Amino acid sequence: MKKIVLLLWLLLVFCTSVTNAHTLKSSDLPAKNWQLKNGTIVQGWFMMVKDKEIYLELKNGAVAHYNLNLFSNQDQSFALNKYSIIKKENESLISVNNTQQITSISNIKIAFAAILFLMSLYFIFRLYRQQQTSFAFIMSFVTISGFLWGFTNKTIFQTTSITNPLTVDSAFTPFKPNVVTTWDTTNFYVESHGIPTTHNMMIGITAWQQQVPLPQCYTGNNFWTVPLNPIMAANPIPVSPAHFSRGALAIAVNGIPIFNPYTNTGVDAFLDGQLDNWGGHCGRADDYHYHTAPLHLYGYTTSTLPIAYAFDGFAVYGSLEPDGTPMQTLDANHGHYGPTNVYHYHGSAAAPYMIANMAGVITEDTTHQIIPQARAFPVRPALTPLGGAIITNLTANTPNGYVLTYTLGGQNYQVAYSWTSSGQYTYTFINPTGTTTSNYNGFVPCAPLTGLINNNATPSLDIYPNPALDILNIKYASNIAQNEVVNVSVLSSSGQLVSSHNGFINEINTKDFDKGFYFLLIKTKTASYSKKFIVE
Repeated sequence: MKKIVLLLWLLLVFCTSVTNAHTLKSSDLPAKNWQLKNGTIVQGWFMMVKDKEIYLELKNGAVAHYNLNLFSNQDQSFALNKYSIIKKENESLISVNNTQQITSISNIKIAFAAILFLMSLYFIFRLYRQQQTSFAFIMSFVTISGFLWGFTNKTIFQTTSITNPLTVDSAFTPFKPNVVTTWDTTNFYVESHGIPTTHNMMIGITAWQQQVPLPQCYTGNNFWTVPLNPIMAANPIPVSPAHFSRGALAIAVNGIPIFNPYTNTGVDAFLDGQLDNWGGHCGRADDYHYHTAPLHLYGYTTSTLPIAYAFDGFAVYGSLEPDGTPMQTLDANHGHYGPTNVYHYHGSAAAPYMIANMAGVITEDTTHQIIPQARAFPVRPALTPLGGAIITNLTANTPNGYVLTYTLGGQNYQVAYSWTSSGQYTYTFINPTGTTTSNYNGFVPCAPLTGLINNNATPSLDIYPNPALDILNIKYASNIAQNEVVNVSVLSSSGQLVSSHNGFINEINTKDFDKGFYFLLIKTKTASYSKKFIVE
């Protein structure tokens, strides 16, 4: 009987020691100097090897991943050996994706350890009462040793979901320079004028609110904010008529905000006929936005890149997973962790279209609008719905104006509107019996987007030779000082980070790059620049 009790106790102590093992933080160890074949040194802590890429936590807290073949042979061997050891140690461990989950799991471990410790005291006390001192001594020794070993063991390696801003930026790159992106250590910022350039607007609406699209100034301090390193919410908030009936809940990668599928009157905008052929319409401020997932954007971007980012920080994909495999089963939020073990949503043609519940932590104001939130500015009073009207066309008639055409009762009508550089807006309503014109003083039209200057239109940046063979040279204009350059990165045509260098460099070794298109991204303290190049 004693032997059985001892064996059971050894098992409990072992479980306790493993449960109490604490995480070894990368900041507890000195950063390693990683040698790239082009001579570049990258300082950071090893995280993992995945899909033939080495993931490093850099000294500034960012996460970067590089193609394995870009490193020296010695560092390749080091990374593969390190990953092999970690993999063996963690085959039975559960990965967590956010701080909240880590805290929850840690609390469970502590509670479990406390129960086992109290049980140990009870058994030892019973043995001493029965004058079985030798047996009690053995159990006391094993218990104390097990707990001490558990609290000093460093075997747990937890995989955290850290959003790389360069990865986020790659989703917006196909739509630049009509969208501008910047970021800091906390948030990713998006600027645009709120007007799509890859499709028309308003055509197909059968329940029209008499609003028309105006360029909005989502620029300067009035930008869209996507949190980096999102946190899963303990109680996801439903996307319903009761929540998020004002403002956007996501930003599409072409710079168009995405609103709740339900309007402020509580109806499904798509089923009610309020949306155009691209899932959008205009709000009371004549601001164009989507109400469903903009799946049509996949006609202009890569099928494995996100089409939007929710304001809880999680990406939105289409019918494919980030690794290109078919979409897996979705959870109640209309998302999941998927094969990449990073949480994300998926868009669909049917309700809930994109997000059923906001899976991540967000902040609502008293009107249940997500904050922070960019603002649209109206220039005229909102009108009432025009029953029976069907919008058939929208064309630009001047650089600063449009003509919207609709039918009503079998007859054609138009709204011609334009604006001046001083902020005077003119709306002319044309019907079969005459015209009516109204003038309004509104906000000064938006200045051109200059935060990012794209491709060959970039006067501040030149690259050569293009196509590149072994070396891509970077020529900076005089307005870019060396000490202003924050990061120089290269992305593949699919948005995968190929290389990243913190600080100034004037050439990139492309010898080990596969043939194809690439994007050179240069971020300074005040702006970002992009150039497309080819490797042959």
